[in-house]
Amino acid sequence: MAEFVMPILGADMEAGTLVAWRKKPGDAVERGEIVAEVETDKGLIEVEIFTSGVIEKILVEPGAKVAVGTVLAIIREEGMPGDLVPSPPAVSSAVPSLPPSVPAPAAAKQLGPAVETARRRVSPAARKRAASLGVDLDAVQGRGPGSAIGLEDVERAAAERAATEAAAPAARQARVRQTIAAAMARSKREIPHYYLSTTIDMQRAVAWLGEQNLKRPITERLLHGVLLIKAVALALREVPELNALWMEGQAAPRSAIHVGVAISLRGGGLVAPALHDADRQSLDALMRGFRDLVMRARAGSLRSSELSDPTITVTSLGDQGVETVFGVIYPPQVAIVGFGKVVERPWSVGGAVVSHPVVTATLSADHRVTDGHRGGVFLAAVDRLLQDPDRL
Repeated sequence: MAEFVMPILGADMEAGTLVAWRKKPGDAVERGEIVAEVETDKGLIEVEIFTSGVIEKILVEPGAKVAVGTVLAIIREEGMPGDLVPSPPAVSSAVPSLPPSVPAPAAAKQLGPAVETARRRVSPAARKRAASLGVDLDAVQGRGPGSAIGLEDVERAAAERAATEAAAPAARQARVRQTIAAAMARSKREIPHYYLSTTIDMQRAVAWLGEQNLKRPITERLLHGVLLIKAVALALREVPELNALWMEGQAAPRSAIHVGVAISLRGGGLVAPALHDADRQSLDALMRGFRDLVMRARAGSLRSSELSDPTITVTSLGDQGVETVFGVIYPPQVAIVGFGKVVERPWSVGGAVVSHPVVTATLSADHRVTDGHRGGVFLAAVDRLLQDPDRL
């Protein structure tokens, strides 16, 4: 037997709302298959399962807001006969301690209001206006004689609904800022950060990128950001200590290199989903993956593994004109790499001063895991790799 639990989708997540199941009891599931949808402050997340088998029992119904680690379902793993499966244990944590964040199904709430509406009078003008505005007459408070619903009642209900919908994005943005602030405050308080910075000559990388993009249609052109991501991923092979997670009081190195890329959301806040196996992907594949992540992050349709798998994060504010950014480590990761805007600066080449495009690269790292020497080796590796873009 295996337990399918509410995953942690970032250090700032404490609970999520189960929105929907894509499977039902008795359905077979494969490892990596999407089985549920969960809503967090980051949006609607598609949650994958990490064992194969059959869904034996669902313990949490859609609409419940539950804490991270809550058992959502019991899975009968492959090879376990159904008649030998013991009865699932009672799972008290599956009962949500917080109220559901979505309304109860319509069928459950219609009985009282529907009867009430049948007894109340609704003016023809009010009924027509309700239909045009999409207002549910069951939810309208009539202020006429005998609670009769008039045109003004319908328009008032429509205005109240519009005001509530308009306030929702601001409230969500406030919650996002609060959760990000709490996570970053905890990171700064608990992680002994050290910071390094270097300036990298981008002359060869920029020239190579320009030549490559001239051969490509616009839709397949590369951004210089993917060169930076690939250089970071390859440099981690040389300094693997930075490709780790801090778990249970010690560093847990990771063999796979999953680079999280910071993406700002239109409604405020940011996410840093993973580009999986970034060191093994071609620049073209990374570019496609990056575009896909940006599109789905802003549409609120990321997968749980994309949020939980990053082993290091890359952040860049170059498109905002920022030349240097020192990031705050996103736990349980142990490092974050920052890149600024590519700018023209005087550069010494063979004793002559010329103008070259350069970028400032920074490293914020956990002093419990590495030190400035190893961090310096890492940044030097990133620099060296960017001088030979053909090999990225």
